[in-house]
Formats: sequence, C-alpha cells, structure tokens
Amino acid sequence: MRMEKTIWDALGEVCQRENLNIHDLCTLIDTNRHITNRTSAIRAFIVAYYRNAATEDGHRRAGHGNGTEENLLNVLRNL
Repeated sequence: MRMEKTIWDALGEVCQRENLNIHDLCTLIDTNRHITNRTSAIRAFIVAYYRNAATEDGHRRAGHGNGTEENLLNVLRNL
C-alpha cells in the first residue's frame, strides 16, 4: 500500500494504543470497510479514530478555533 508517512505514523500509533500489529488492524479495517478502496478505507478509519478521541478541551488547548491561520500552518508544517 502507498500512503503518506504521516498516515503510516498514525496507523502505527493506533496499533500501539490498541495493542495490535499493523497487519491485524488493516485486516480488521479491510473486512469491515464500506469504502471500495482499501487505502482510502484505512485513511478514513484513522481520521474517524482521532475524531472520536478529540474533545472540546483538547481543541481549546491546541488553540483550534481562535480565528488565526497560525494553528493551521503549524499542522501543515508537521506533515
């Protein structure tokens, strides 16, 4: 599979947190996906996983929603 380093890193973090190896998590996503493309399903899973974990307090601490581009640029710099 071809995915960006950021996606591979996030996938590895999810595996570590959930005590799974990459093969097992990708198999779980693959067998339960509703998106045709496997790579797209993995990307969508990662976004959903982290969105489910996001809290309003976490967004405030990260400075999200403050009306400036600086936080968005910081995210882009870390890609």
